[in-house]
Parts: sequence; C-alpha cells; structure tokens
Amino acid sequence: MLMEGLTSSSDELKKKKEEKKKKEEKKNSKKGALGWIEWLRGWMYVIHEMLFQRILASHLQNPMPLPPVNDLTCIVTGSTSGIGREIARQLAESGAHVVMAVRNPKAALDLIQKWQNEWSGMGLPLNIEVMELDLLSLDSVVKFAEAYNARMGPLHVLINNAGIFSIGEPQKFSKDGYEEHLQVNHLAPALLSILLLPSLIRGSPSRIINVNSVMHYVGFVDTEDMNIISSKRKFTSLVGYSSSKLAQVMFSSVLHKKLPVESGINVVCVSPGIVHTNVARDLSKFVQAAYGLIPYFIFSPQEGSRSTLFAATDPQVPEYCELLKADQWPVCAFLSQECRPTNPSEEAHNVETSYQVWEKTMEMVGLTSDVVERLLEGEQVGCRYGGTDLAD
Repeated sequence: MLMEGLTSSSDELKKKKEEKKKKEEKKNSKKGALGWIEWLRGWMYVIHEMLFQRILASHLQNPMPLPPVNDLTCIVTGSTSGIGREIARQLAESGAHVVMAVRNPKAALDLIQKWQNEWSGMGLPLNIEVMELDLLSLDSVVKFAEAYNARMGPLHVLINNAGIFSIGEPQKFSKDGYEEHLQVNHLAPALLSILLLPSLIRGSPSRIINVNSVMHYVGFVDTEDMNIISSKRKFTSLVGYSSSKLAQVMFSSVLHKKLPVESGINVVCVSPGIVHTNVARDLSKFVQAAYGLIPYFIFSPQEGSRSTLFAATDPQVPEYCELLKADQWPVCAFLSQECRPTNPSEEAHNVETSYQVWEKTMEMVGLTSDVVERLLEGEQVGCRYGGTDLAD
C-alpha cells in the first residue's frame, strides 16, 4: 500500500511537472499573429468608428478653436495635403511659428503664398516656413534634424503627421532597404522624434504628437520580421499599414516611459478618424466612387485635424500624460477622433513586445537603445545615417 501510494504520488508529481512545462512552453511560444477574437474585435472597432464617428464627435466645433499659441514653434510633417495641410494652416493662423517639413518644398511655398494672400488684412503675416524632409530617406531625416538643432532654438510641438497607405500596391522598399509603410509611418518618425530631442528639451514643456490610425487595432508586429518578407505572413498593403501603425503606438509607449516627468516632454498618439484624404488616389475608380458616396460617415481633412490640434495645444494634455506615468500605465496617451482619451488595441498593451519593437527600431535606424538617456544628459550621440553627432 505504501509503495502504491508513493508510485501514485510520483505519477501525480510527474503529471504536474509536465503540465507546468506545457504551460511554460505555451507562455514562451512566440505569438505569430492576432488571435481570431482579437482580429474580429479590431475590425468591429474600425467599423464602429466609421459608422458613428460623426455622432461621437458632434460636440466638437469645426474648425477647432485653439488656445493662444503665439509662443509655440511647431514642426508639421506631410503638411502640403490632407490633415497636415489643415493642421499647419490653423496653427499658423492662430499665431504659432510653423515649420512645414515636406518632400516637395515648392508645393509648400506655393501654399504659403496662397495662405498669406487669403490672410492679408486679417492680422500679422503668417509665421510659417519650409524645410525639406523625405521620410523615405533616413539620411534626409538626419540632415533635417541636424539643420533644425543647429538653430539652437526651441521646439514646442513635433507633429508626425506624414504617412502612406498604398492600397492595392505591391510591396515596395525604400533605398534604406525597409518596407515603405514601415519606414514612412514608423521608422522615420521615430528617428525624427529622437534626433529632435535636444530642441524639444530647449522648448520644454513640449510635445511629440503622432498621428496614428484606428487601423492599428487590426495590426500585428512580428519583431523578427518587421519588413514582412518571411513566409510567415503574406504582405498586403493593409498588413503593411496596420502593422506600421501598431509599431508606432508601441514605440511611443516606450518613449513615453523613458522621458521622465522632469524633462517636460510628453508623447501622445491620436486617431484622426476615418478621413477623406489623398489615400483615395490609390483606389480603383469603382472604390473611389463608393468612397465619395459616403461623405456623411467620412471626415473632411479639417474635421480629421481636430484631434491632432487638440493634442498639440490643449493645456490639460500634459497633466493627463503625467498621470499615466504616475500610474505606470502600459501605453502612452491615446486620443480618439472625438478628442477624448481612449485605449489603443489589446496588442498595444503588450509591454514585452513594445520593448522589443523599441530595440529593433533603434537597431534599424542606427541608434543605441539608451539614446534617450544619453541625449537627456547632453551627451554626443552618433547615428549610422547622415554621419553626424547630436547633443543639446
């Protein structure tokens, strides 16, 4: 009986050990994609936003009234069309010094001339200028940051607005070797945000505003295949876009944690809603026609700019960011199209993956993972691209 009891106990112990081992293996096994429940929940969120965004945002004025911004210097990427164009114009008309960071300087200069003519007689000339920036070139990003930092002036708001969604297009890579959605929507804005920290420190309290998308709810980031070139996932423009937007939220959350409250620099992601922008140019004629038949559901660029303008100028936003830090919230501030705090996707809350995204991003853009701490201490920091050093 005693031997039988020991054998039984031994068998039970082995069984428990095997069960524990299986649980650990399951826990440590790398997730390869969104679960179907997460995927379904994500698409339900996207559809809900498209159908009800106008009702949910009905309390907002259009255009968005802004508080006094005369003392602010703001950089707005991708500001010659769509949401970025509205953001730059409204900030300038409200008195801010606006730097249009664009790939096509001539188009921006033509816009400025048009705005100055329309504004003539309504107040002081708009304080707005143009600097060239091509997000498909990481060298261009470094050169832009070097040129701006060399002014030794403050930067109060960096608005990473520029983005691409090449619907239906085949996979393309930048000259740096990165998938274009990944580079334009995530890598280049991440690099720009880090490299401009010396100017943001001089402008403290300051803000980094990342124009994100509701599509990140259906995104998934595989840090071992961020270029989406392995056989694990088939590339589509939707996969490229949604993954890059999720990577941006994850990276922003880590940057938010790395910037101490004392730095006075806050990081915010915003959803502009479903907006009628130049994305429609890449759609088929049939889909373009359908796209134009549902204006009630889709925001105009001016309506889509409201959440970003709110995040960039509202005085309570820094307080909210500091509260999240104090509570050790796993994600950075995320504002919805109705200018209210909301939660990003469940996947965005994955702290372990977020730090992996940080490490991989730093590796891809040629920076060390401790670059934020070093820049905050005023150290010289080198970058693989552009061949320059940065310091406060």
